[in-house]
Amino acid sequence: MYTQAMDSLSPAETGPRAVRSLQEQELQARFDARIDAGEFIEAKDWMPEHYRKTLVRQISQHAHSEIVGMLPEGNWITRAPTLKRKAILLAKVQDEGGHGLYLYAAAETLGTSRDQLLDALHTGRAKYSSIFNYPTLTWADVGVIGWLVDGAAIMNQVPICRCSYGPYARAMVRICREESFHQRQGYESLLTLMTRGTQAQKDMVQDAVNRWWWPCLMMFGPPDDQSPNSALSMKWGIKRVSNDELRQKFVDATVDQARLLGVTLPDADLRWNEERQHWDFGAIDWDEFKRVVAGHGPCNHERLQARVQAWDDGAWVREAALAYAAKQAQAAMQEAA
Repeated sequence: MYTQAMDSLSPAETGPRAVRSLQEQELQARFDARIDAGEFIEAKDWMPEHYRKTLVRQISQHAHSEIVGMLPEGNWITRAPTLKRKAILLAKVQDEGGHGLYLYAAAETLGTSRDQLLDALHTGRAKYSSIFNYPTLTWADVGVIGWLVDGAAIMNQVPICRCSYGPYARAMVRICREESFHQRQGYESLLTLMTRGTQAQKDMVQDAVNRWWWPCLMMFGPPDDQSPNSALSMKWGIKRVSNDELRQKFVDATVDQARLLGVTLPDADLRWNEERQHWDFGAIDWDEFKRVVAGHGPCNHERLQARVQAWDDGAWVREAALAYAAKQAQAAMQEAA
């Protein structure tokens, strides 16, 4: 989920590597022609090194976001108000873990190992979506994550089903189906609170919307004129729709949903623009976005610490699985001999 906000590159990686030979020029020309024709690039196909690195970065950060995203909601599994809500939340958190596995597998097709990807996350060298560095303070936050966070993720992810890299595009088809279900689950939970709940529960929903609205708008990444690498990603077909276009589409879709739900979106500048045929919205605090991405959000330390502890606690499982696999391989070799 959540990749638009993580497409920045290091200064040394802002352009493709220079082509050095006639053979590479021919390979590059064939690659460009396939991209222009809308064909999928597969794992064994030749691709520019910068294209490969961009994909590894985006897919791995997407995978990291899925597994870190399990933490804010997992915090509420033991405190869900009913058995039905507990079962729904358990299924959703399990889905997010599965999404991470699909995406790590897709990243591995590009020649990097899962251990390398996870080491980059655990040492702070890799990023994940800034949205998961905010706390879930009440049960209403779980519903708002489903409605707004997963809703924003769907806006981001549906275009990736047409990503030029085949393994990533195919993984996204199933992920988007499940995320769409998550969004409906979240909205239904909030609708129940707003139509059948007490005034205190309705106030709890409004408070959650107030806290999550602006971070959700930040999920789409910085404005297009401040996202210098988006043009190259769009040229390659990795990215299909710009940050600002997706953000606008999300706002347009959410305003009516909020009205039906009975909540107010916390933006005094939100109004319909007849000329543009879109909703205008207020200025986003990009300084806050930069602080959170840099590791200074409300829960950055807590989220990373939880991931590292889970990795360390699971070491014995990985070691046992490897030992069993080695034993089975040795037995197979002896039988073959």
